[in-house]
Amino acid sequence: MSNDNLQKLAEYGQSIWMDNLNRSAIESGELKSQIESLNLRGITSNPSIFEKAIIGNQVYDGDIRAGVEAEKSPEQIYESLIFEDIRNACDIFRPIYDETNGKDGYISIEVSPHLARNMKDTLAEARRFNNAVDRPNVMIKIPGTLEGFAAIEQAIAEGINVNVTLLFAVEDYQQAAWAYIRGLENRVRNGQPVDNIASVASFFLSRIDSKVDDALDKRLEAGADAELVNSIKGKVAIANAKIAYQAYEEIFGSDRWQALADKGASPQRLLWASTSTKNPDYSDVMYVEELVADNTVNTIPPSTLEAFADHGQPQADTIHRNVKGAYQVIEHLNHPDIQINLDSVMAELIEEGIDKFIQPYESLMSSIEEKTKAVSETPEQVAS
Repeated sequence: MSNDNLQKLAEYGQSIWMDNLNRSAIESGELKSQIESLNLRGITSNPSIFEKAIIGNQVYDGDIRAGVEAEKSPEQIYESLIFEDIRNACDIFRPIYDETNGKDGYISIEVSPHLARNMKDTLAEARRFNNAVDRPNVMIKIPGTLEGFAAIEQAIAEGINVNVTLLFAVEDYQQAAWAYIRGLENRVRNGQPVDNIASVASFFLSRIDSKVDDALDKRLEAGADAELVNSIKGKVAIANAKIAYQAYEEIFGSDRWQALADKGASPQRLLWASTSTKNPDYSDVMYVEELVADNTVNTIPPSTLEAFADHGQPQADTIHRNVKGAYQVIEHLNHPDIQINLDSVMAELIEEGIDKFIQPYESLMSSIEEKTKAVSETPEQVAS
């Protein structure tokens, strides 16, 4: 696989992180080779990714057996597994972290999805995960909920790198950016440095189009104008992201931000997430091609990475193309024939997003519990 297309993205100011992590890739050397072949600058993970990595994979069985013998709970065993993977991945990416002076080379790990609405416990979990991994290039993922923003601000104030996840609405992205800024301002007031803190704001894409397109299909069945509907379908997520980037430029071009930049602070970069195309009728690389922007990150699953490396058409600064049209797409949602409340859609997506992480987390806990029972019954081997 050629990385020419991915290298061009780097030249245009965009870092490519991969939305995938498993121990087999770490131990086999595959992850290290992917850094070179795919020009990877970081890794993101979540409970769904770890569920796929651990369930049915014998490479984890020895550690699960050791956890059972140490009388650890399924949750403790799970954490020991993912902490080891995150530490090892951090070590593999440490040269990138050093070469870029802390801009890239991060590995993201998510706090328990059960805590998304609990600020106090989310913050406690962020502290615990950060201390347990104990690497300067670990980034703790905290959901962009109302409760999460307060935890993000405090985590940043305490020097914890944060990946704000599950952002759908532009307004929520703005809250995430200001939470980051307030956290840095708290450090300045306390006489602490701000030149060693990093954060990204993970702005989700394909899930938006999937939900809005379903609603548009219903409007079409009800007699809405086909030309109008087709002018919106498959375009809302990218339009929403372009508007979010406008907000990014305004916030991080402000005098308030400049005061922190003068002290060495780095902007919280927008990270494009959920970038695999769900609708086969759409381009399989559209969430990459349409959102090329300086000082951003695109975290991409392996299949989309391969597709873009094969036939992507990288062009510089596509984020600024037809911004006026992006606003028009969003405005069309208010047309009498359409009447899709985007705020309601975004609120639903946040709840669904939390649930999408809770389900695999619970499934993984059940699987580990089954393996622990198997170990107890047959010490010689772990049922896979």
